[in-house]
Amino acid sequence: MKAIQIIEHDSGQKVRWRSHSALDEPQCKEVQLRVLSAGINRADLMQIAGKYPPPKGASEIPGLEVCGVIERVGAEVADWEPGQRVSALLAGGGFAEKVNVSASQLLPVPENWSNETAAGWLETFATAYLNVFQLANLQPGERVLAHAGASGVGSSLIQLCRESGNELVAIVGSEEKSKFCLELGAKTVINRYQQDIVEAVKALGEVDVILNPVAGESIAKDQQYLAQDGRIILIGLMGGRSGEVDFGRMLMKRQNLIGSTLRALSSTQKGRILSDLWRDFGGKFKNNRIKPIIDKVFAADDIQQALDYVAANKTQGKVVVKLAEK
Repeated sequence: MKAIQIIEHDSGQKVRWRSHSALDEPQCKEVQLRVLSAGINRADLMQIAGKYPPPKGASEIPGLEVCGVIERVGAEVADWEPGQRVSALLAGGGFAEKVNVSASQLLPVPENWSNETAAGWLETFATAYLNVFQLANLQPGERVLAHAGASGVGSSLIQLCRESGNELVAIVGSEEKSKFCLELGAKTVINRYQQDIVEAVKALGEVDVILNPVAGESIAKDQQYLAQDGRIILIGLMGGRSGEVDFGRMLMKRQNLIGSTLRALSSTQKGRILSDLWRDFGGKFKNNRIKPIIDKVFAADDIQQALDYVAANKTQGKVVVKLAEK
């Protein structure tokens, strides 16, 4: 079996395809997939940079979501069978020819989706759904703000909020991304290079839920336009690990700051998130009311270029690497 190996990168090369030991047989509640395509996420970049080790017991191979064909099923797997094409949410191991995953972390692929489309949605939609709809307990009529609105998670959240009837404000870094978010259904878009975010959001009114992958100095700014009983869900550290928090404002307005990572959750927890996401929005995916936004597809041999493209913040939606035809 071939898989990505993280290497020294004096020349700028950070990963390379190399021979890897064959996978064990899937455990009783697992399936083994032949990977067709794999999505790239910022967590992969962090792991490759040595800043985000995989959870205990997870594969050391990066890759958190794939589309694949089931080749083997464990003894206690009843709902899936060999030959089915599925999307899988992983704790690691996706950048490989094969991967084992708990059957609870699978969802069916709508018939009209390509393998690349089916590889580029579970991590971002599950992240958006978990953090805004479950942890923040988004209520009807509440307003949401998404930093990095044109990212994979941002574009997923825009669509979920559009279908739930919740107004969303997207923060972006270019006019091209502004147009992209408005077309997806964002109510308002703020270009952080052309507008003062705090003043622009205050002019709209307060927001109830903020999805923040930035951290750093952004948290204190977010507090300035966060409503009474508002919730900031922190999911990333793009702006740095440290920054100020106005605890007085937090107390007086009963603001909540919640840290969250999807990757480290148990198979049972991930399975519940996927099940709830499909229950609430599965029909929208099937009829293409909601769909993964795939920015670019790279060949397997070009995976380093794909990683660099994501790192450069050029994306509008997801980047996917194609490993096999079928």
